[in-house]
Amino acid sequence: MSLSKKIGFLVSGRGSNMAAVLDEIAAGRLAAEARVVISDQPEAPALALAARRGLPTLALERQKFADRRAFETEIVRELRARGVELVVLAGFMRLAGPTLLAAFPDRIINIHPSLLPAFPGLRAQAQALARGVKLAGCTVHFVNEVIDGGRIIAQAAVKVRPDDTEETLSARILAREHRLLSRAIAEIV
Repeated sequence: MSLSKKIGFLVSGRGSNMAAVLDEIAAGRLAAEARVVISDQPEAPALALAARRGLPTLALERQKFADRRAFETEIVRELRARGVELVVLAGFMRLAGPTLLAAFPDRIINIHPSLLPAFPGLRAQAQALARGVKLAGCTVHFVNEVIDGGRIIAQAAVKVRPDDTEETLSARILAREHRLLSRAIAEIV
């Protein structure tokens, strides 16, 4: 599948995965163009990071919309207004609903800190440690109506150390996420 190189980011937090992708674009190692960064959190550090890099940013707070459909309709409108063809969820802490999924079928990707299908949802690293796995990692996948259930694009494994905590394992997985997300975008576009 080949899509346009115009991407839009949906974020909720610090934006480290988004920053890693933007770094790859700036260095000429990823042939893509970031068109907009949208957050559901007006104070998200990712918005300030994107603004410092000269990208258009928007804060769309869910509670300011009548319902989820209205919220997603506005996200879709903003993405389309900027010609976005591939939507990258980079720490977006909301489920993509029917309106967003219908507007960008097979064109929304997410990065998740586990080797899916293992440990979907929140606190994947804690889930991995509780189960005693020897390998953890991260997955980039297409987003569908099932939480972390879309078709897998790419994965990277990380060995779990006997002394790992949720924090130490998360930090090592995050380093792999930064490389994997750009690689997956490159494969798609």
